[in-house]
Amino acid sequence: MKSPSGGRPDSVRVITGASGQIGGLLARDLAEKYGSRRVRAIYRQRRGTAADLDIAWVNGDLLDKESLIAAFAGAETVFHLAALVSIGAVRAREFHRTNVLGTRNVVEAALECGVRRLVHVSSIHAYDQHPQDEVLDESRRPADSPRDAPYDRSKAAGEAEVRRGIDCGLDAVILNPTSVIGPYDGAPSPMGQLFLDLHRRRLPALIAGGYDWVDVRDVVAATLAAETRARRGENYLLSGHWHTARELAELSQKATGVAAPRLQFPMFAARLWAPCQVVLDRCRGRHPLYTPVSVRVMAHGNRRISSAKAQAELGFRPRPLAESIRDTYRWFDEHGMLGQGA
Repeated sequence: MKSPSGGRPDSVRVITGASGQIGGLLARDLAEKYGSRRVRAIYRQRRGTAADLDIAWVNGDLLDKESLIAAFAGAETVFHLAALVSIGAVRAREFHRTNVLGTRNVVEAALECGVRRLVHVSSIHAYDQHPQDEVLDESRRPADSPRDAPYDRSKAAGEAEVRRGIDCGLDAVILNPTSVIGPYDGAPSPMGQLFLDLHRRRLPALIAGGYDWVDVRDVVAATLAAETRARRGENYLLSGHWHTARELAELSQKATGVAAPRLQFPMFAARLWAPCQVVLDRCRGRHPLYTPVSVRVMAHGNRRISSAKAQAELGFRPRPLAESIRDTYRWFDEHGMLGQGA
């Protein structure tokens, strides 16, 4: 199936999840490309790093389809990024409500409003990570078995809702980034908090394992390209580079001069200690980063995720991880976040 040859530059682009890291940067780039009057962002409570933009902000909720229909009216393209992402103890039904039922509402609203294209930004977690020693590409089976984590199943089920919309005539494409890092992380995200904790010497030890990390700017560039270049009904994996937690900490040390933790827990010890660390962090009033979920992700993330399709069709070019980490700290410094809570 061919992609649309273009679109009407004078039409509106709508973003769900504009208060997040990817959505905030996407809103900024869309405003620069099409003009702020042509960008509409849906938010519930906060507006994130895009709050300074003179774009149309619309209060809405994924679980309120009527609010989505009102927001999508006259839209050329809808970029669906809003999702529930958590490394904590979130119940399966909470993931299902936002990531599945919410996506169903987005799809139905897009169909009712005659949206030309839906770009659904999903996750690598929508795919089964096993076997880990084989290349993971768009042909891999979805994470829809009982052994898969609730979040992973919710992302796979959300994609199934998009495919049902495609069967009903919706022009939609799906992007699957790996773990997103980089600047414009105002919340901050769990990965942003990790970098801040490394800088503040709040991590006494690292854990074994690693993951694939991709820069938010490269994800946004691919998302923009997907509006006109992606083929209808296709998935595109957006992977960066697989590195161990130790390598990540060492790159952080090079960027900041703050020594990386020397101690490292083997994976079996990390699994045993993670629930205790969650309790300690909560007692200290800190949002837990070292959780059973984060340990599982670091232990079972596939090392061979291929972005060849996105590179060939969307011009996707992931930058080196060292550049992403350096620019993350620069952005934190420019926005006064390095000293907060030190």
